[in-house]
Amino acid sequence: MVNEGKSLSEALLSAKAEGRLTVGVYECAKIMNEDPDSVSFCLLATDDFECDIALQIHFTLIQAFCFDNDISIVRVNDLKRLNALVGGKGQLEDAHCVLITNPTEDSWEDPALEKLHLFCEESRSCNEWVPEITLPER
Repeated sequence: MVNEGKSLSEALLSAKAEGRLTVGVYECAKIMNEDPDSVSFCLLATDDFECDIALQIHFTLIQAFCFDNDISIVRVNDLKRLNALVGGKGQLEDAHCVLITNPTEDSWEDPALEKLHLFCEESRSCNEWVPEITLPER
């Protein structure tokens, strides 16, 4: 799990630097609706104690959409740590859903993202449809 967590952190930081990150449930839903082929990876995040029924409904719909469109999807349970990775300095993001879009055609594939796709594929083969990844401590 440590390697997947490290790969996820690397992929998020790389996507953020390249402007390929979408943060927020509604923002992500908009991108998925308008251009699902541009989405490479989806991340859903909650804190263990969170029981927001509306958020759970959104998650269920997003998961179904990802399954239908062959988008790799994972969960993390440390919203605070994820916010630290994807948010701007000093700002708190609605990081319950984060999308990484595909790199442009003239750029290199992200090796960390490739590792995550392989991890998701292996998890699905073991009937773990939305695997959970633990982000590493900073």
